[in-house]
Formats: sequence, C-alpha cells, structure tokens
Amino acid sequence: MIPYGRQDILDDDIEAVVAVLRSDYLTQGPAVPRFEAAVARAADVPHAVACNSATSALHLACMALDLGPGDLLWTSPITFVASANCARYCGADVDFVDIDPQTANMCPDRLAEKLAAAKAAGRLPKIIVPVHLAGLSCDMARIGALARDYGVRVIEDASHAIGGRYHGVPVGACSHSDITVFSFHPVKIVTSGEGGAAVTRDDALAARMERLRSHGITRDPGLMTHDPDGPWYYQQLELGWNYRLTDIQAALGASQMTRLTDYVAARNRLADRYDAELGELPIGLAGRAEDCLSAFHLYVIRVVQERHRSVFEGLRARGIGVNLHYIPVHLQPYYRAMGFAEGDFPAAEQYYREAISIPLFPTMTQAMQDDVIAAIRSEIAD
Repeated sequence: MIPYGRQDILDDDIEAVVAVLRSDYLTQGPAVPRFEAAVARAADVPHAVACNSATSALHLACMALDLGPGDLLWTSPITFVASANCARYCGADVDFVDIDPQTANMCPDRLAEKLAAAKAAGRLPKIIVPVHLAGLSCDMARIGALARDYGVRVIEDASHAIGGRYHGVPVGACSHSDITVFSFHPVKIVTSGEGGAAVTRDDALAARMERLRSHGITRDPGLMTHDPDGPWYYQQLELGWNYRLTDIQAALGASQMTRLTDYVAARNRLADRYDAELGELPIGLAGRAEDCLSAFHLYVIRVVQERHRSVFEGLRARGIGVNLHYIPVHLQPYYRAMGFAEGDFPAAEQYYREAISIPLFPTMTQAMQDDVIAAIRSEIAD
C-alpha cells in the first residue's frame, strides 16, 4: 500500500534524539528553545511557543486572546475537528464560514456576508480561525482586513502549511493575524513525533502562551504578587495546562526543520507532476491560488459525487492509500447536537462528496507516483 503521507527520518534525526537521551535533560532543557528558534525563523516572527500538539497550541492561542463563555469563534467546516474544538475547551460557542469551492479554504465573500449579518444581529465572533487546507494559504489579506474592520482577532490554523508562502511572505508571519499555529504530526511537512507550535509577533501573547503551557506558573519575580520566599519559589498566576514539548521531540523537530525548504520543494515537484499527468482526466485537481506557494501537505482530487465512493474504494483495492480530508465538522454528531444540519454550508458539503486525498510525501519515488497515476486513470476510465 502506498500511503497518502509518510515521515522521513534520517540518521541526523536519530543522532539528534540520541544526543538528548544521553544528556542531562529529557524535557525542559535546551532542545526546546532551539526548536522554537528554528520555527520562528521559518515563519519570520520573533516568538514561537512549542507545545505537545497543534491542538494544544490552538487552545493556548484562544486562551491568550481571552476567549471564554459567551464568546463566539468562527472557523471553516472543512478542517480537522480541533480547529473548532479549541473554542469549546474555552467554553465558547462555534460557528462556521463556508468555503471557496476552488481552494476549499474559508471564502472571504462568505465571511464578509456573515460578518455584516452578525454585526446587524449584535453577535460578532471574537476570533476567526481560517484554515490553510492542504498547505495552501487562505486569502489572508482579505480575511485580515475584514477582521480589522469588525474588531475580530485572527488565529491562522496553518497545521498543514509550514514552509508555504503567501504573497512572498512565509505562512506564519502573522502579517494579517494575531497568532499562527503549526503541527508537527508525523504526516505533516516536518515532524517532532507529536507536537505543535504557536507563533506570534506580540510579546505579551507569547509570554502568556508560554506560561499557560506550563500550568500558568511563573518564576519571574516581576510578575509575582509578592517578593519570592526564596530561590525555589514560583507562583501559579492562572489556570494552565501541561502542554509542554519534551526535549526528545524538540531535537527531532529541530533536525527536521533543517530540511524544511527541501521538503516543500519536493512536494511541489510531485504536485506539479500530478497536475501535468492528471490534467486531461474529468476530475478536479488540487487547489491553487495566485502568488501562493502551497506547502502541499495534501494533494486533493475531486471526483463527481456519483463515482466518488467507487473510485475511493477502487484505489484502495489497487494498493493506493487514499484518504479523505475532511468530513465537514458541522456534520459530526457533537456539532449536530448544537443545531447544525445538512444544508448549512453547501460548498463544504459538496467538497466532502467529491474529495479524495492521494499519496504525496517527499520520499515518494517516480515509480510510486506512476503507480498512483495509472491507478487513477484506470479507475476513472472504468
């Protein structure tokens, strides 16, 4: 079976991890700051806060922006459930903005319409979470401008998109947002095993996320309510969590980050070849956008609804490990129980009836890709 995604672990990665295992620190040591510095450089921002998952990073981002009960967060219905669940962790409500059918990202036109209606109704969101699906940046200039006009904060869910670029600027630069979140799960662009990071230009947001990821505790006397009792002293200033990344994971992540540019280039070469080889078939190809470099975490084709399941099952039967990203979040039972229903977000629901993620990963050989292309041609022709 050719998987839809696969990590690439080299000897340098293994040696970096072994070095930590032989060191004095397995966690809360020097490897985490090194990894954070590499992520911050890649995003061209001053701050990166590493966490044990991108889900944790989303939660920390929401908490740093003071999302809470009575507040509202909007995100895309085509994403992993964590993009919405982070609001629920804070006791806030969730709604969705339908997608652009061409890119499958949050549609700025639908967002503009929904914001205008929400303002008239007196129920604007506090936070918008656009999701850079498959590695392609949303139209952040338009989304950011709308957010500023309506006084809304923005968290970019770039779990798929580290190494991508938007209008010549790295995804994660926070030019049009407050915070951006990355994922380092094994099938993502680079991996730390499990892991995530929140990046920002805002000193105060970074400091608060750092504190919240470690139980809300500080050892900084300048933040304490009274002078320390002694050199051992710390204070819990607010309720936080244990969302720390280990040095073992950070060492792997930092090693992988040295190959980020190469990985994104390899994914783009494979995507370009899919475009060329599959372009004559009666299917939709991966979303593209002007002046954007996708990180191509995924390559998604679109198959007409009537053939969707048969093509999906046929490809798996041929040893092609296709997948589907994603089931619309509003159709999950948890969110249906809140009142969401079929028909609420028609573009997202149509995407779900057509989308198939096909294999793409940096170590994919031409022979593997030839097998995928041949299988797709055969299934479409049947």
